[in-house]
Amino acid sequence: MPDYARLRTALAATEDDRIVFDLDGIEGQYDTLLRELPGIDVRFAMKACPVDEVLDCLAARGAGFDAAGPQEIAQALRTGVPAERIHYGNTVKSDRQIAEAYRLGVRDFATDSLADVAAIAEHAPGARVFCRLATTGEGALWGLSRKFGCSPEDAVRVLTAARDAGLVPAGLSVHVGSQQLTSEAWQDALETLAPVIEEAGRRGIPLDHVNLGGGLPALGVLDRRGIPLDPPLDKMFAVLRDGMRYLREVSSAPLRFLLEPGRHLVADHGAIRAHVVRLTDRQQLDGKRAHWLYLSCGKFNGLYEMDELRYRLEFPTHAGAPTVPAVIAGPTCDSDDAYADEGAGLPVPRDTASGDPVWILSCGAYATAYTTRGFNGFPPLPYSCVRADLPPDAPGPEREPHPEREPQ
Repeated sequence: MPDYARLRTALAATEDDRIVFDLDGIEGQYDTLLRELPGIDVRFAMKACPVDEVLDCLAARGAGFDAAGPQEIAQALRTGVPAERIHYGNTVKSDRQIAEAYRLGVRDFATDSLADVAAIAEHAPGARVFCRLATTGEGALWGLSRKFGCSPEDAVRVLTAARDAGLVPAGLSVHVGSQQLTSEAWQDALETLAPVIEEAGRRGIPLDHVNLGGGLPALGVLDRRGIPLDPPLDKMFAVLRDGMRYLREVSSAPLRFLLEPGRHLVADHGAIRAHVVRLTDRQQLDGKRAHWLYLSCGKFNGLYEMDELRYRLEFPTHAGAPTVPAVIAGPTCDSDDAYADEGAGLPVPRDTASGDPVWILSCGAYATAYTTRGFNGFPPLPYSCVRADLPPDAPGPEREPHPEREPQ
């Protein structure tokens, strides 16, 4: 289980709703990742947590960034990282976006189509391109299998076209799906990469990089029934280490490896202090009675991913009290603002009352990124950051969500 000690101390020290990030925890997670995968270069997936303080601490640790467009590129550059540590990882981009990224100094572009290669050649001449291979997404909560990536056969065509257009066909990339729960997905992806690397070598295209994408999971979240997901992280790392060795053996040129973790670095090191709006008991259309717990925080201001997972809830003023199973829902007038009900509610203190604090753990990924401008009049959560050297009553500098970082 993740260590929530600093987060609990910070949550207890505040009386208003907010999300708190444990910067020491994020740095520790980054260091552990480098120990498990020696020699890997990390490009943090900014979409998971576009919070300046989080980006700053990762940049200081040596991370680069996976950006999806010029706005994220500009934010990454403000951390002080050089442009060569920023990867334009989005295969969907307009001519204007390619040109702007190039103007900002980015030279690494993901691609998966001939049309995109032609646009990069025109607006980012001489750039390095990584061709993204499609994966099935099996085993992940979010498969990412339809919109991105091409077949191995098309990948060879894309790399050849890039070379012929004056670009540098630098490598391949994959993404096994967000919150991947199996090691087999990594094994399948690595086996897909090998023949493309070999074929590229035979065609005189020596690739120098493989981007293994994101997908490494958070550890502290639950499935929709409230059961811990318990992903086999050690086995995933072992498969990746073995696969990296194998790809180096089949490559005609020395290979370096990139990884683009997002939620794996931040999810378990962010938590929300919310409060109870109401605990109710009402009869459903099927005649059964059910408890519903309405919280001040829901899908539109911090818990967007509640469709696929559930978060650990703690009720600090009711520790050890008798509980009832309850469906969890947010405060808005939207029926989607509720945990998917699979017949198993989460345990909630039966005497909890409006205004009682609730701590929502392992929600540091996408909590700020998916937040709306204020759907239904419920504002985005402010955030704070905590470090070990801060006193318990000072959870870190308070920040309001920056308008430039809200979804457009």
